Amino acid sequence: MTALPDWIIGIIALVYPAIEAPPATLYNGYVEGDFAYVAAAVPGRITAIAVAEGQTVAAGDLLFSLDDTRQRAALAGAEAQLAAAQANLDNLATGGRADEIDVIRSSLASAEANRNLAQANLSRDEALLARGAVAQAAVDREREALAAAEAQVAMLEAQLRVAELPARDAQRRAAEANVAAAEASVAAARSDLADRTVTAAVAGTVERRYFDLGEVAGAGIPVVSILPPDQLKVIFFIPEDQLPDFAMGATMTLGCDGCSPGMTATITRIENAPQFTPPIIYSRDERGRLVFAAEARLAPGLGLLPGQPVTLEQQE
Repeated sequence: MTALPDWIIGIIALVYPAIEAPPATLYNGYVEGDFAYVAAAVPGRITAIAVAEGQTVAAGDLLFSLDDTRQRAALAGAEAQLAAAQANLDNLATGGRADEIDVIRSSLASAEANRNLAQANLSRDEALLARGAVAQAAVDREREALAAAEAQVAMLEAQLRVAELPARDAQRRAAEANVAAAEASVAAARSDLADRTVTAAVAGTVERRYFDLGEVAGAGIPVVSILPPDQLKVIFFIPEDQLPDFAMGATMTLGCDGCSPGMTATITRIENAPQFTPPIIYSRDERGRLVFAAEARLAPGLGLLPGQPVTLEQQE
């Protein structure tokens, strides 16, 4: 027999009060949270835990810290290497030190004085040689002394020019590369040190602490789980023959023991595959045993907890 429409039953109920409209279909479900599981990127011994279960945290709050003794030492060494590389580059860029240049200039002045003296001695002996007052050998010695003095002056002049010039391009590029490598080492050391301190990426409530102070946490192993306030949803199940009555974005009335009236949830997902498949062929009589899991997102601030059972009802 075909079931009577609800509006006909309503009219009959007015005439015959004993006849009531059929009860609304309720769908059982439970609250589930999308937790944020916080883990360290590297393994280490936990030296500080700044939160407790049930505590509310904001994004950026400190959660826990790992032992960082080796990382701090590595950073200090990398910074020292950077300082040495930068000092070497600065020295090449500015040429010789002022005191070194002053020494070369003093030596050059002394060499120039010796050259002038040798030139004067040679001029005197050449005049004496013309009068026959000195031997040719004496003049030759003075000429050799003048040549040596001029060579000394030329050498010191070249040293002064080199000392006053910056380093050659190849030396400077090598020094700049050393500075860049040292800067990269410092950045890597600072990153390693930062990895030892873990902060909250999202705001929410600390649901669980999986490690205690002094224990060793592995890389990627959750130490703390956080439940953001807007990440609660209801998981419920729809019978196969009622799937056409549900649509994404539909609003459903939510109820639970002790809950305030008027709470709703919005359907955000309906599974494509059945949650339960019977070990028999899909016949007309048996396919009604199939149910499809669905999710309905909850609004923040309803006071519901993960695992709490609820019922859902379609809104008219």
